[in-house]
Amino acid sequence: MKVFVAGHTGLVGSSLIKGAPNGVKVVTATRSEVDLSNTNAVATFLARSRPDAVIVAAAKVGGIGANSEFQSRFLLENLQIQNNIIEQSALLGISNLLFLGSSCVYPKDSPQPISENALLTGPLEPTNEGYAIAKIAGIRLAKAIHDETGKNYFSLMPTNLYGPYDNYDKSSSHVPAALIRRFHEAKIEKKPTVTIWGSGKPRREFMHVNDLAAACWMFLWENMGGQLINIGTGVDISIRDFSLLIAQIVDFKGEIEFDPNKPDGVSRKLLNVTLAKSLGWSARISLEDGLARTYSWFVNAWERGEIRGL
Repeated sequence: MKVFVAGHTGLVGSSLIKGAPNGVKVVTATRSEVDLSNTNAVATFLARSRPDAVIVAAAKVGGIGANSEFQSRFLLENLQIQNNIIEQSALLGISNLLFLGSSCVYPKDSPQPISENALLTGPLEPTNEGYAIAKIAGIRLAKAIHDETGKNYFSLMPTNLYGPYDNYDKSSSHVPAALIRRFHEAKIEKKPTVTIWGSGKPRREFMHVNDLAAACWMFLWENMGGQLINIGTGVDISIRDFSLLIAQIVDFKGEIEFDPNKPDGVSRKLLNVTLAKSLGWSARISLEDGLARTYSWFVNAWERGEIRGL
């Protein structure tokens, strides 16, 4: 079986490649080889490579600051990428496609933990509305193609991810990567204090990317009926406690301060993973173990000068 992993150099794509089952040949394309925002380029590549399945892990992503400041870019670029891949896959008769969403697609005031049926039931969190709308469009497009053609096009909804090969850019990284880099730099520079955006009170759910990759490979060949499935740990933690845990793993000895003048985002975001568990999947990597493994990878990559976003 041949599987095209779009976005193979990113956090999720890298894990998908490393965790590919025996008998699966992963097909990839760099940005220089295929511009995913170009319809003709995507159509030509898929027609030439003829994969049996596609996993859409390619996306323009960023942290709360980047999402808030560049709403139009996050909306337009993600629509272009995902529309091209999904539409051209369907036109070429590719039978299996997995689209990866984001938990930010759910309304900001969703009942906790958030079930799949909360989608499109209320207003989104304003700070990442552009990105969320693009992801919602991808989810609904995959479902519409399934409903119209019977093809196995469906979506998995991962919670907040961390792990090797993440983006550690100071202005666009997500919370785990941003904190790992910030505490590591503070440790080696012997800084007395690290300041964290927001009050520290919001609660978030974090999952190692390898757990998501395992879910992708498990569900890809099943007939998922076009449905949306939450993929998470079912456990959340406050940003304050999460920061303290990373500081401990990094061995940062200084003080941690929180800046309440910076945005918090939604107060809580925890996924209901009952459906995934009923289908036989559950997360296996504990937060402490996963973060320790990620920091070990980070230190080695840092010393080699191979950190993305550095």
